[in-house]
Amino acid sequence: MMRTNEQLEELANNICDFIREQVENADAKGVVVGLSGGIDSALVAYLSVMALGKNRVFGVIMPEKNSNPDDEKYGKLVAESLGIEYDVFDITPVLVAFGAGGYVEGKEFDKRVDSNLKPRIRMTEVYYHANKKNYLVAGTSNKSEIYMGYGTKYGDLGSDFLTIGNLFKTEVRQLAGYVGVPKEIIDKAPSAGLWEGQTDEDELGISYETLDKLLNLMEKGKEIDDICEFLSIPPEKVGELMLRISTNKHKSLPLPMP
Repeated sequence: MMRTNEQLEELANNICDFIREQVENADAKGVVVGLSGGIDSALVAYLSVMALGKNRVFGVIMPEKNSNPDDEKYGKLVAESLGIEYDVFDITPVLVAFGAGGYVEGKEFDKRVDSNLKPRIRMTEVYYHANKKNYLVAGTSNKSEIYMGYGTKYGDLGSDFLTIGNLFKTEVRQLAGYVGVPKEIIDKAPSAGLWEGQTDEDELGISYETLDKLLNLMEKGKEIDDICEFLSIPPEKVGELMLRISTNKHKSLPLPMP
């Protein structure tokens, strides 16, 4: 899945054309990007500036009291490296207003409920700025996450278009390096920042490198037994991943209607 510099240039140009097309078709003035401090949002910000120019891209950094301080630091690094305007909005008071566990005295943190609340609050803040500016919200979910349903409905999956939704995580890393995303952001462990010490790969139970190879083979129509043998993964693990893909498919499909 490694691409040459020529292929990466073509890929970047195609995505930039796509961004411009989305903005023009909506008669919008630019895009808003939620800057999490991670590689996905950094790449989306870099591509958006390449496509539209720095004056038509706005960043929103949304920490909370339990966030890793590095997330805000890297979000600011992206915005300042690109020279885009940005806003920092602490979502802690909103979490308190909801009575979220871990933010209100006496309430325990619920990983499923309280973790999903955070990206939904952040989505609302990003759309607030987009509405004010007549901008679109540039989504930051990648193909690996979309396959696995690793995202929150009406949260981080809520956007006007999925800028890098056609790229596996490993491809995101390649393209990020090509367009100049700071190396410290590319090298940091992927995390949705849902709770202290949380990482994507721990939650998924598999590395992105192995997951992307599996998904690529699956797309090519390879049988499960062949995938297991090629990647040296137990059939039970592959079955578990396939079940997760099937169960979470609703997150990437239009809403059902009778």
